[in-house]
Amino acid sequence: MASINYNGRIFRSSSNTAEGEVDARTTFRYRQMGDIVWAEYAGGKIRLGQLVGLVLPDERLELRYQHVNESGELMTGICLSTPEVLPDGRLRLHEAWQWTCGDFASGESIIEEILVL
Repeated sequence: MASINYNGRIFRSSSNTAEGEVDARTTFRYRQMGDIVWAEYAGGKIRLGQLVGLVLPDERLELRYQHVNESGELMTGICLSTPEVLPDGRLRLHEAWQWTCGDFASGESIIEEILVL
């Protein structure tokens, strides 16, 4: 079992390639049960989104996502996230993603854990 637990962690986008819709206004709220992870996300260009996936033996996340954007389009995709533990204990996820709809573009993004007081 992986040593990183995502349950209750909140992330915000810190960078994304132009083909993506997630931006610094998008917040992800993660949950975890065993090797299953899921999250809801919203903000910026995203009205509402959900992702579900697995924690792999090497601690990467294999994810599928879907959301409704501000234009009312239903968007879907796949993502492979590689975690990095920052010096202060927060997590940074390096994501390689691809749309499974529209133009099937791919890109890279980074989301970082935010601490809520």
